[in-house]
Order: sequence, then C-alpha cells, then structure tokens
Amino acid sequence: MQARTYEIRIKGRVGDAVQAAFADMTVAINPVETVVYGPVRDQAALYGLLGRIQELGLELVEVRRYAPQPDGEADGSDRRPA
Repeated sequence: MQARTYEIRIKGRVGDAVQAAFADMTVAINPVETVVYGPVRDQAALYGLLGRIQELGLELVEVRRYAPQPDGEADGSDRRPA
C-alpha cells in the first residue's frame, strides 16, 4: 500500500522539543498554528501520529488527507503547508 499524504493542523506554535516528536514529517510554524505535513503509510501509523499529538497535550484543529495523483503526476508531496 502506498503512503498517503496528510496535513495535520495543531493550535498554537510548538517549540523545538515538540517538533522533534514529528521528525519524520515536515513541520511549519505559522502565526497561530503549527502544520505537520507528510506521508503516512497506513491507518495504524495515522492513529499513532494522532496519539502522539494527544500525549503531548496539543489541540488538534484539522486533519486533511490528500488524494493520490494518477501515475506520472506529482503526488502532492512537494506541496508546502500554508
């Protein structure tokens, strides 16, 4: 199964220690939220990622999955979180 790309928005700006918990993802710090973005291999990995957010006491704002692109097109992994 091919990994799907997810964008997860967390309320507030997180520090370096929290960012390290998402080392396998791209982390973007915006003025009022933090965006964690990248491939997630399956549903179990997604639940693990969401559990990590909960364990860190972070407030989840949004989870968005990007549809896979047809063969030969970009998979959206080059898209940067806004």
